[in-house]
Amino acid sequence: MKLLNTQNVMIIGLGLMGGSYAKALKRLDFHISATDTNADSIEYALENGIIDEGYTSPDPDALGKADIVIFGLYPNVFKRWIAENQKYFKSGAIITDVTGVKSCIVYDIQNILRDDVEFIAAHPMAGREVYGVRNSTEKMFRDANFLVVPTEKNSEEAIEWCKEMGRLLGFINVTVLSPEEHDKMIGFVSQLTHCIAIALMTCSDSTHLADYTGDSFRDLTRIANINDKMWSELFLLNKEPLLADMDRFISEMQTMRSLLAEDNREGLREKMRLSTQRRAAFNKK
Repeated sequence: MKLLNTQNVMIIGLGLMGGSYAKALKRLDFHISATDTNADSIEYALENGIIDEGYTSPDPDALGKADIVIFGLYPNVFKRWIAENQKYFKSGAIITDVTGVKSCIVYDIQNILRDDVEFIAAHPMAGREVYGVRNSTEKMFRDANFLVVPTEKNSEEAIEWCKEMGRLLGFINVTVLSPEEHDKMIGFVSQLTHCIAIALMTCSDSTHLADYTGDSFRDLTRIANINDKMWSELFLLNKEPLLADMDRFISEMQTMRSLLAEDNREGLREKMRLSTQRRAAFNKK
C-alpha cells in the first residue's frame, strides 16, 4: 500500500501527537477523522480545520471507511480499544501507533488482531513539554527521528509503508528496530533522561531556583514538566531495561563522585573529554 494512494485517515487519541499527525497529513490532502473522549479537543480541532470529522466514541461507519488508523493512546488503553472495536475496521486497513513502549503491546495486539488488518508499530521521537491538541504542531517532526518497529508478523509492504509515512511527515531520519531493541534504546535515551530531570527538580526544595539558574539547568530540566499518568505507565511497562540503565547511571555518578572526592583532576578531565567526543556525534546529526 502506497501512502499517497490512500485517502481516509482515522486518528484515535487527539492529543499533542495525534493532533500533530493530523496537521501534517491534512496538509497532504488526506481526509482526517479523529476520535477522542475529550469533546473539547474534537471541537477545537474541527473549528481550526485540523480534522474533517470528529467523534467522542468509536463510530462504526467512520472506522469502516478508514484506510489508515493511527493510535495515540496509552498502552493499556490501546490494547483494550483494539479488543473491543477492531470489528469495525475495514478489510485491508493498516494501523499504526505512536506508543513509547513496544514489547509489552505489539505482540499482544498482533495476536488478537484480525488477519485482514495489519498493525505496524512506530515511534516518532519528537515531543514537547506541553500537552493536548491545542499545542500540536507538525514542526516538531522536522530534524527528528522516526522509528519503525516491526515483528516477524509484519509484511515488507507494511514496513515500507510505515517508513514512507515517517518521511512524508517530515522526519529527517527513519530507522527500523525490533520491539526489544526499541525498548532497550528508549529506556536509555528517553526514560532515563526523564528520570534524571525529575530527580534534579525533586532533590532540592528551594523556592528560589528559578531566580538563580542559567540555561544549563533550564535545558536539563525542560522535560521535568511531565505528564505523570502517561510516564509512570511507560516507566513501569519498561521496568527492566530502565532499571538497568538507572543502575549504570548511578554507577557512573559514583565514579565521578570518587574522582572529585580524590581531587583527581586528570580523571575528571578524561571523563569530560570522553563526553565531548561522544556528544560530537549528536552535533553532526
